[in-house]
This record gives sequence, C-alpha cells and structure tokens, in this order.
Amino acid sequence: MSIYTLLKTEGIARRGTVTTVHGTFQTPCFMNVGTSAAIKGGVSSPELADLKCQVELCNTYHLHLRPGDHVIHQMGGLHKFMNWKRPILTDSGGFQVFSLAKLRKIKEEGVYFQSHLDGKRIFMGPEESIRIQSHLASTIAMAFDECVENPAPYDYSARSCERTTRWLIRCKNEMQRLASLPDTINPQQLLFGINQGCTFEKLRIEHMQQIAELDLDGYAVGGLAVGEPTEEMYRILDAVVPYMPADKPRYLMGVGTPSNIIEGVARGIDMFDCVMPTRNARHGTIFTWEGMRHMKNQTYMTDPRPMDEQCDCPACRNFSRAYVRHLFKANEMLAGRLTVIHNLYFYNTLTEKIREALDNGTFAEFRAKYSTLLSQKAPED
Repeated sequence: MSIYTLLKTEGIARRGTVTTVHGTFQTPCFMNVGTSAAIKGGVSSPELADLKCQVELCNTYHLHLRPGDHVIHQMGGLHKFMNWKRPILTDSGGFQVFSLAKLRKIKEEGVYFQSHLDGKRIFMGPEESIRIQSHLASTIAMAFDECVENPAPYDYSARSCERTTRWLIRCKNEMQRLASLPDTINPQQLLFGINQGCTFEKLRIEHMQQIAELDLDGYAVGGLAVGEPTEEMYRILDAVVPYMPADKPRYLMGVGTPSNIIEGVARGIDMFDCVMPTRNARHGTIFTWEGMRHMKNQTYMTDPRPMDEQCDCPACRNFSRAYVRHLFKANEMLAGRLTVIHNLYFYNTLTEKIREALDNGTFAEFRAKYSTLLSQKAPED
C-alpha cells in the first residue's frame, strides 16, 4: 500500500501527503537537518515544532559513532531520545562513509573505513546500515548506496549503479527480517531507495527503472548538488523524474537553496533536505523574502528593523538587525541561534507557501516571482 496521496498537480509539480506511523506530513516538504539528533545552532525539538518543521533528518553514520545506535535503542529510539514526536528520516550513512572516512575500501559486502573521529576501523554494508537505522527506529530509513564522486567515468558509474541495486535488495530483505523481531522498536519503518548514475542520463533512467521494480515506500535522487553546475542537476531531474513511480514520494537529497527547492518542485520533487539554512545562519547569512542578507554587515549597525520585515518568526518578532549584528560581533552564541531560528522558519514557510500556491493553482506565478529573487542579494537600504 502506498504511503503517498496525490492531492493536486500543476504541470509536473505535485501537492500531496505522506502517511507514516509517526503522523502525516504535507508535501512539498523541507526536512530540517539534525545530523546528530540535534539542530546545529541550539534549537530544541519542541522549538522546532513551533518553527513549522514537519520532518527532521538525522544521520546514521554520526549516530552510530556517537553515542552509538545501541545507546539510542536502549533509550527507546530516536523519537524518545530527542523528544520529537513527528516523523524522522535517517540518512543511510553512505554519503558520510564516502566523504568523511579517512580511508575506505569498497567491496561487494560493503565498505571498510576509518572513523573520522578517532581512526577506528569500521565496516558498514547494507545489512549493517539497516540494523543501525532499525536501532534508531526512525520513521523512514534510506537504503545504503555507493556515492560516486562527480564527475566519474561512465564505466565505473555503471558498475556502481549495479552494486547499489544489489545493496538495495539486501537492504529490503534485512528490513523485512528485522520487522519480525520482538525487540524492533518500529516494525513499520519505511524504506526509500536511492537513484544514482552521476550526470549520465542513460544510467540515471536505467537505474531508476531497475529500483522502481522493487516496489519500495519511496524513492530518492542522490549524488547531485555535489559541485556540478545547477543546470546539470536540473537536466538530470528532467530526465529521471518521469521514471520515478507516480504513487510514491520523490526525494531530492541534499538540496538546497530556496531557488533549487522551487525548481525541484516544478520538476516533480516532493521532499528536500539541506544543511544550508543552518550552516549559513551560523555564519551570519540569512534568507529573506527580498533575497539573501549578511547580518554582520556594518550597514545594520543601527538598523532597528527585523531581519526580514515580511517574516513573523520568533527572532524577527523580537529582535532588530542592529542587535543581531552586535551579537555576531561580540561572538555571542545567541547570534547563531537567532539566525538559525529565522532560516529554518523561512525554509518551512517557503514550502508552506509553495503548497498554498499549488492548492490555489498559482504555483507558476509563485515560481516566476521568487525563483530568481530568492537567489539574489537583498537590498541594504
């Protein structure tokens, strides 16, 4: 049975819902990234709910290393551990194994690597990733895949896709096995498969057709937004999305800017995640309905206006640009916390407004107004 319900379309853009054991969320949706079971910037789970977050994303690799998935299992799973009652998606750890591990060796059984924390030798394969995610008891688990550097040779990319498909089958089998065990916290855990193939349209389409046959709960496009030009990412989406099952959620991993999200929705994507709103915020850059703004700039030294005059987030309701700039210059922790609160609220409001536009049949106008505007620098007058 599909967890996805399509409510409305406008062109290829989709408006829907995803129903899970931890509640239903509305799509298009931006998932807020709490890598180590916490939002970087000091925002707690109850606060996150007030910032309109529907789904939080946590990371298998980081939580396996610290505090250990066995600890979280003993504490009753991620939802109890971090006091978050809404859906949680856990990334498989594949991307981190390939991007953070000091040394790694890929074999058919999985990947041998050294922890980026202490150099400890670790093995992770499809079964291990799924077992860790089962311990975490997330709502949605991502399949373990091989993340290939982009660009990569065609032949290697093809072999990688084949390996990722074999690993995906092993992930599905292991999840089915775990669902039958008495100590599994969430036997209704969902599994999403990941499409790979670098920037080769032929590989992307063939791989998507293969994994679609496995009838998973949802499907993601991985291996994009890793340095390739934005137009390349859009080209691949235009090619592969038509081959993604229409009755399943579609997730574009690690994306992105507000403009990327609008353009992704226009190409049929339902779910997004990215560290950008929190990472940029901690360095002083915020997203506003007039464009991007850097809060450390001297022009805001005596500016009494909120960070974004069109925003009603807790930070904008209570503090001025001058105060936020002062906090950054004084190296106060509150600076990053306020800008993170604002950026997360902005991103969640952005997808809320996209959903409203789709409901009203005005998404084309919304896209025309904001896709370019939100990628530009805001005026400083």
